[in-house]
Amino acid sequence: MNFIPKFDPSKVFFEPWATPELIAWNSQVILMGFLVCWASGMVGTFIVVRRMALMGDAISHGILPGIVIAFLTFGSLEVGPMLLGACLAGLACSFSIEWLQQNSPINKDASMAIVFTSFFALGVTLINLQAGHLDLDTDCILYGEIGLTPLAPNFIFGGNDFGNRSLWVMGLICAAIIILVSLFYRQLLLTSFDAILAHSIGWPVKIIHLFLMLLLALSTVASLESVGVILVVAMLVFPSVTASFFFHRLPSILICTFPLGILYTFGGFHLAYWLDCSIAAAMAITASICFILSVIFGPRSYIWKTAKKKPS
Repeated sequence: MNFIPKFDPSKVFFEPWATPELIAWNSQVILMGFLVCWASGMVGTFIVVRRMALMGDAISHGILPGIVIAFLTFGSLEVGPMLLGACLAGLACSFSIEWLQQNSPINKDASMAIVFTSFFALGVTLINLQAGHLDLDTDCILYGEIGLTPLAPNFIFGGNDFGNRSLWVMGLICAAIIILVSLFYRQLLLTSFDAILAHSIGWPVKIIHLFLMLLLALSTVASLESVGVILVVAMLVFPSVTASFFFHRLPSILICTFPLGILYTFGGFHLAYWLDCSIAAAMAITASICFILSVIFGPRSYIWKTAKKKPS
């Protein structure tokens, strides 16, 4: 029994696009992958710079009780209430982590672990208590299924059908994140690298931090249904750390989010088609492979630096 299926280039690369129906279906999957990678990568660059890479993991787990409480409050699993509840829970999770770090002897990594496990456990408990009334699967939160993106309900407005609602939501959030990061780039940059200087010139450092946490919560919430926690956390971290082996300026690293997102999506999609596995997991594996290659061959990698130091 072969552990890995036989690689057939024709089947892996051409079969998914063999008919108009497959093209229509898989194009939506690919587009969702692009949007998730771009939105998460833009926010994740500043999260990594601030040495808060695991904050995405914490918030992606911590939003679960917010989703359940939003359902109990509004009695609906529509996008609006879910986004509101999840964002409020994400901000509460971030605030709790910061409060524990500043007002107790607990380190930041321990604070994250305590808060996100507590929030996630509360969410799971609330789901179990509402098992007969709430159609929400924790496996969906953890793993997602980007391959089922085309099955999402359509966005109907004014009697007009505008197509897949999940793509619209993710697309609008991705566009909002790109625009807001562009508008407030200087504030995010300075508070990320030198918060003391930013505070000395009168910038509201804590508000800017909460603003970044809100963008993180938005990108995480919008992505969870399709790709789950695993890919969200991967896309928050991998684009910026991979690009950092080729560039040292932050604008270049941010721009690299877009080609890397395309590479992760297409690579993961066809890898999943070959191995018959989760597309989200395959995208994360593709990102890992790209990172390893950048560590070995990148101009700023350890190997290149060592080679430059050797006497000729």
